Amino acid sequence: MLPQDLVASATLRYLGTSAQKARLVVDLIRGRDVGEAISTLRFTKKAVASEIAGLLGSAVANAHQKRQDIDVDRLFVRTAFVDGGPSMKRIQPAPMGRAFRILKRVCHVTIGLGERKEAVPATRRAAGEGAKEAAGAASGAKAARARRVAGGGAKAPGKAPVKAAAGGLAGRGRSGGKDRA
Repeated sequence: MLPQDLVASATLRYLGTSAQKARLVVDLIRGRDVGEAISTLRFTKKAVASEIAGLLGSAVANAHQKRQDIDVDRLFVRTAFVDGGPSMKRIQPAPMGRAFRILKRVCHVTIGLGERKEAVPATRRAAGEGAKEAAGAASGAKAARARRVAGGGAKAPGKAPVKAAAGGLAGRGRSGGKDRA
């Protein structure tokens, strides 16, 4: 159910993909500003992203239609959800006279736009500030990897290390020790 204080909404019905796949993309844009959501969808490597970008554009057009004085920079994706639609059932022939059922799933996507009190400016970090944080994170990751490689990972107290050669089959190849001539 859509909240009553939405600026505008748009629904895309019978989208030819499963609801699970569409939710992966819709989760990326929920709560974001409209401009940021459009750019996120443009660079998302999912086939359904272009369809959802068109739906978002339709919701913005609906907002313009309702109120001519609307500021697009203040709009954000307030609600976005995906519902499953009807599944088309198909039959795939299988060996020995059997048949497999194929479900061609569809879904319904709904996007609701809200309006912020004032436009949120796009803030960018200074070049030095972001570089310092990235360098700190990279050195921490390198140190953690070095500990794992050296075998100094966290071990539970009182646990004996597990031997790599379970059952004495180490170094015998695929045959398990049966040497054939």
